Amino acid sequence: MSVVTATYLVHDKGTHLEKKAESIALGLTVGTWTDLPELEKEQLKNHKGRVVEVTELSEDEKVNAYFGEKRSRGLLKIAYPAANFSSDLPAILTTVFGKLSLDGEVKLVDLDFSEELLSAFPGPSYGIDGIRKVLGVHGRPLLMSIFKGMIGRDLTFFKKQLKEQALGGVDLVKDDEILFDNPLTSFDERIKAAVEVLKETEEITGEKTLYAVNLTGRTYELKDKAKRAVELGASALLFNVFTYGLDVLQSLAEDPDITIPIMAHPSFSGAMTPSKVYGIANPLLLGKALRVVGADFSLFPSPYGSVALKKEEALGIAEELTTDEIKVKRSFPVPSAGIHPGLTPQLIQDFGIDSVINAGGGIHGHPGGASEGGKAFRDAIDGILRDESLEETAANSESLRAALNLWGGAVKA
Repeated sequence: MSVVTATYLVHDKGTHLEKKAESIALGLTVGTWTDLPELEKEQLKNHKGRVVEVTELSEDEKVNAYFGEKRSRGLLKIAYPAANFSSDLPAILTTVFGKLSLDGEVKLVDLDFSEELLSAFPGPSYGIDGIRKVLGVHGRPLLMSIFKGMIGRDLTFFKKQLKEQALGGVDLVKDDEILFDNPLTSFDERIKAAVEVLKETEEITGEKTLYAVNLTGRTYELKDKAKRAVELGASALLFNVFTYGLDVLQSLAEDPDITIPIMAHPSFSGAMTPSKVYGIANPLLLGKALRVVGADFSLFPSPYGSVALKKEEALGIAEELTTDEIKVKRSFPVPSAGIHPGLTPQLIQDFGIDSVINAGGGIHGHPGGASEGGKAFRDAIDGILRDESLEETAANSESLRAALNLWGGAVKA
């Protein structure tokens, strides 16, 4: 039978986790069971939620302090028949966590799709291998930078920033997620300017740079706007998926006329994920869910910056984006925030070469400017792949040496 299996972390006042699991399984499907006549049971058996597994966990003192009393903790796995819902994520999320999310003491930590159900989802159009093919870059992490201070600035400033970043050797440059359509740097004009600048820089460096333009506006306008971006020569889209919805991202990824990669930004996801006792787990929301609906890249807070995720959560996101156990193309993990060249060894150690090193201030804040900031990262990456220490590489790289003098080279566990 085609099913989706949800895993919940629950904190129960009692000790009867099996009873709690059965209550959820029935409450989110047929509503009741033991009091039904045999005929109705037979009619409804293909729609009944099924408790797959109940795993009791040790108490968490911090959680007990939060509730002001002892709570039993456990992981509950419940399978929901696909006969209950249409094959789309809004229907699935409503089924497995709709009214249950209002409980305030249950966290959705995972969703496992049966093979038949997973086939209803596109996965990334390009994925890791496709992006590498477009860029012609293999065997190293990609390097991405971000436009900074663009609000209130004109296209001249935009072109200057883009050129400096591309000349520094970055593989991708993305808009800031808060840069919306505006008279000074309109959506169309940003794309046209980027096409012009990146053609020029590719002739100089011999390397391709992708520009991710921020796709914004009313929901009903997005598809036409994305198609216009393709026609104008855009090379990627940035999308604030959680202010629009996962299904909107899927509709963009599935459209055959939107033929460029999509970069998912985590803005607003923090409204759903931080609590230990309710909401949605980061590896599911920013990892598996984004991957199955079609994100080629998923940005998420790194474990190193001021808005850092716990390391195990960040690594969990990356695992969901890249594991071969999910039978769709792999997505690029993009740990972000607080990234500077001195962290390059830690980034590669933690996230491997199939990841994107994403830096804003760590490129623009370089004493020599954004171009030198990009070069510092590229030199650090190349040195690590040669099994050199940062200090050894910096001895022959003025760009990296200046970055290490400014930010240091110490790593954070």
